[in-house]
Amino acid sequence: MTNLTKPRAILFDWDNTLVNTWPLIHSALNMTLRHMDHPEWTYERVTKEVKQSMRESFPAMFGDRWKEAAQHYQQSYRAVHLEQLTPLPDVIEMLDSIPAHVFVGVVSNKQGPTLRLELEQLGWQKYFKVAVGASDAARDKPHPDPVLLALKDSGISPALDVWFVGDTGVDLGVAEATGSTAILYGDHDFDGDAATYDGFPYHAHARNHVELKALIAANVLVR
Repeated sequence: MTNLTKPRAILFDWDNTLVNTWPLIHSALNMTLRHMDHPEWTYERVTKEVKQSMRESFPAMFGDRWKEAAQHYQQSYRAVHLEQLTPLPDVIEMLDSIPAHVFVGVVSNKQGPTLRLELEQLGWQKYFKVAVGASDAARDKPHPDPVLLALKDSGISPALDVWFVGDTGVDLGVAEATGSTAILYGDHDFDGDAATYDGFPYHAHARNHVELKALIAANVLVR
């Protein structure tokens, strides 16, 4: 089992780290692309390329009309997300395994109000002391701002005793930017160096929440 710095805090990405939202994102993005007279994306392209927040990615995609596109995407996503939101397997058991003394939060590139609506829908507020979404901080992931905001009132400064768990290079990038421990989540395929993903290094890899729970137990509970 990977030997990591014992965490004082664990920060999680949201989409496709704790909940399965790829089908929702794919549907809402294609509705937006059609509205903007752009070709639709395949599901595979969405899962590969959708990483940054809208204010980071939409200007390059839609130019001067990016705010119109962002509004349409939000309307399309919010029309169905609460009914179709699906937790990933074994996620509750993993969250239940984290001791109460560990500061736990969510840092997402999903818009903050939407993120907090989804937390409320699932009844998961009890697991997280803070939920920071896109536009809550001055800049979004992979910039360090949202992590700094999440930890602002915790008395904890970013360091290796803060774990950041996420499924994309953007998540690993924010861990690197803040000097935190990067935990790559998900059943990824690796090209070349297995110690990096999407160009960013990570300290440990958990393919699912059973593995993540075991990683937490090895590094939080018994040492």
